[in-house]
Amino acid sequence: MRYDGARLADFSAQESEGAPGRMDLSFFLLVLGLLAIGVLMVLSSSFPRAYYDPGRVTGGNAAYYFVRQLVFAVLGVGAMLLASRLPMGFYRRYAFAFLLLTLVLLALVPVIGVKANGSRRWLGVGGLTLQPSELAKLAVILSFSVMICRYRERMRSFRWGLLPFLGILGCVVGLLVLEPHFSASVIILAVGAVMLFLGGVGIGWFAAAFGAAGAGLFVLLTFFPYASSRIMTWRDPFSSSSDEGYQIVQSLYTIGSGGLSGLGLGGSRQKYLYLPEEHNDFIFSVCCEELGFIGAALILVLFALLILRGYWIALHCRSRFSFLVCAGITTLLAIQVFFNVAVVTNLLPCTGISLPFFSYGGTALLIQLGEMGIVLSASREILET
Repeated sequence: MRYDGARLADFSAQESEGAPGRMDLSFFLLVLGLLAIGVLMVLSSSFPRAYYDPGRVTGGNAAYYFVRQLVFAVLGVGAMLLASRLPMGFYRRYAFAFLLLTLVLLALVPVIGVKANGSRRWLGVGGLTLQPSELAKLAVILSFSVMICRYRERMRSFRWGLLPFLGILGCVVGLLVLEPHFSASVIILAVGAVMLFLGGVGIGWFAAAFGAAGAGLFVLLTFFPYASSRIMTWRDPFSSSSDEGYQIVQSLYTIGSGGLSGLGLGGSRQKYLYLPEEHNDFIFSVCCEELGFIGAALILVLFALLILRGYWIALHCRSRFSFLVCAGITTLLAIQVFFNVAVVTNLLPCTGISLPFFSYGGTALLIQLGEMGIVLSASREILET
């Protein structure tokens, strides 16, 4: 799927003023289906913690998290439909303004951000919280797409093919490290690398990057005991099941107790304050317990169909910019789904990565649905055959 100038043309004039066609109905219905299941699972997984909340944030209202997620889901669908009506030229025109706004918000987080679990990752806006790292993911995709179209044949040079992009990644990731938010940094670096590959950057640069990453990981594991401890916990979580490994052990118990067909919707036992983050990062574990292997596999199939459809739309886009944006957003979705499922099943070390459309978080859900709307906007450009 790597961009080939002989296959795609940069129809910037055609994309600048309108998205006249019909949006891709298959993609839209897949998003709505996953969203509906996700909101339902937030209700099922969150009511024990909402009811017994020791901080009394919920006031003992068992439906507290569900109602908030449902409201943001409705608002998010509206945002998705609005985003689908805006032409791709709009996103191209304001990509760098959006990037600048995102950098300002990221810079404010360490100063006035809301602190939770030892990190400042959110900005308080009235009674709501905004996580600028979610905006940063989209900002990188949009700005990289514009720059790749602008530099075109110069992408293989260091000055134009790497240096400007590395500058943006360095600013974004540097601000994220200050929070700290390492999982978002990894995702943004991965998405940025994919965008550069699609733009035509030489393979040699990626080989050098992987080598540097490997050397950095070696230094991290050798000289920083905390990092090596995390790796040891990941390799054998049951050796510290009451301490560092508690969360992943409870996640594995939750997944295993579901069996083939599950305990039934609402029947999870681990969500009764045994499994931490049961309605957030580890909601997929509850899906496995209540819906079983069959239900969890069906959810993953729906995600796979959505991702494949996203790439199909990207490959059929009429402009290079639309192709890059669709491929970037779809890759972002795929990475987050893979990382979340890999973490809850202990395939990867434990990191704070949410499951799109499922994990509790209002503003994050709004942004995710807005991203889906951008893909739908690009789908309107595809000529009917």
